[in-house]
Amino acid sequence: MSKATSGHRFNPTILREYDIRGIVGQTLSIADARALGRGFGSVVRRGGGTRVCVGYDGRLSSPELEAALVEGLAACGLSVLRVGRGPTPMLYFSRFALEADAGIMVTGSHNPPDYNGFKMVIGKNSFFGAQIQKLGQQVAAGDFESGAGSVTDHPVLEAYVDRLLQDVVPGMEKLAVAWDPGNGAAGEATAALTKRLPGRHFLINEKIDGTFPAHHPDPTVEKNLQQLKDCVAKNKCDLGIGFDGDGDRIGVIDGQGRVVWGDQLMLYFARDILKRQPGATIIADVKASQVLFDEIARAGGKPVMWMTGHSLIKTKMAEVGAPFAGEMSAHLFFADRYYGFDDALYAALRLLGILAGSGQSLATYRDSLPPVVNTPELRFPCAEERKLGVIGEVRARLAAEGADMTEIDGVRVRTADGWWLLRASNTQDVLVARCESGDQAGLTRLAAALTAQLAASGLKAPEF
Repeated sequence: MSKATSGHRFNPTILREYDIRGIVGQTLSIADARALGRGFGSVVRRGGGTRVCVGYDGRLSSPELEAALVEGLAACGLSVLRVGRGPTPMLYFSRFALEADAGIMVTGSHNPPDYNGFKMVIGKNSFFGAQIQKLGQQVAAGDFESGAGSVTDHPVLEAYVDRLLQDVVPGMEKLAVAWDPGNGAAGEATAALTKRLPGRHFLINEKIDGTFPAHHPDPTVEKNLQQLKDCVAKNKCDLGIGFDGDGDRIGVIDGQGRVVWGDQLMLYFARDILKRQPGATIIADVKASQVLFDEIARAGGKPVMWMTGHSLIKTKMAEVGAPFAGEMSAHLFFADRYYGFDDALYAALRLLGILAGSGQSLATYRDSLPPVVNTPELRFPCAEERKLGVIGEVRARLAAEGADMTEIDGVRVRTADGWWLLRASNTQDVLVARCESGDQAGLTRLAAALTAQLAASGLKAPEF
């Protein structure tokens, strides 16, 4: 039964492109969680759904937010299945394991401790973009379904770990691995997993602690991997594996203490998958190295460059039937032998499996890649109302010059020196830039070209 009640207004800053996220006690409240339950639950009901899974991460605010969210969902007449504390991919897994129609994860991802939020899925699809904005309008109007729902506990951590262990292969017993969940939501699952994995395993920061006392839980920032590097060196490990705050992104260190970046991992997985699925489509975002796209083609695959954003990548992956996709930020998606969502723990198991059968160290693989020099992902401020205008101006000037560019997500320009990228962030009032060349002189020229374009639009370039 549809029932219009008094509406609830979210702070507009929390309605992001891929999720709902804000600062607890400032822009995000318990009332928001309850209203989200009513709003999202109504969307599920109107789509014919009856069952929704709910999980939560290790942040101090997560239990309260989860309880309010569950209350709102049940008030819509849904059967709410509480799957417990764990990583975001455990919540995604639960939707399949418990045959639910939708799922919501209470998580602040890799944000600082005072943040929290919600990631949502309906069926196999992310709930994002215009859907989130429409949901905000629906909640403000008080346009909710009502009914007598139910709430039951269905812990799935053990079943999730059991599923991960299906990808254990012979040879893993030879490996020594350091693990750093960063006190995030993947800590308990990592501990349970490594107890049953063959090989030698060394865990640090595996205790879930929402204050993140060891370091910020973002393994794509190299300074956050220092403890993992130290653990690899101390224990003479073959590699080190780190996770972000909610366990959907991975960071990897080789046996020499060097970072294996997201696009380098993508190529490692793509080559393995293409051995079994020749000609398969492999998707990567616009920030990835040209080496990745060239080497996928060389390995017999069909490389597709796509927009940055895990929800956008997942959607494209389903559209074209790709067995694997990834982002520079190390969201890695396996539809090959798995469900197609981003799961850093599963990626870790696949990585160990390839290593076990290859007879080659990860460091040797890294050394084998064509040499390039590149900038990190450079993010710099640009007013929300200006950022898309800047991209449009740059694109128009480049088109007039006859530049070789890709316009999938911002502009990615190819020259004899390599490539440079400028795009607008989907989630913040910033522009994002990156350059890559075969040598330092080429990188300097690319940076100068990018700087000139920004200057022509009245902006100062970031420090390269």
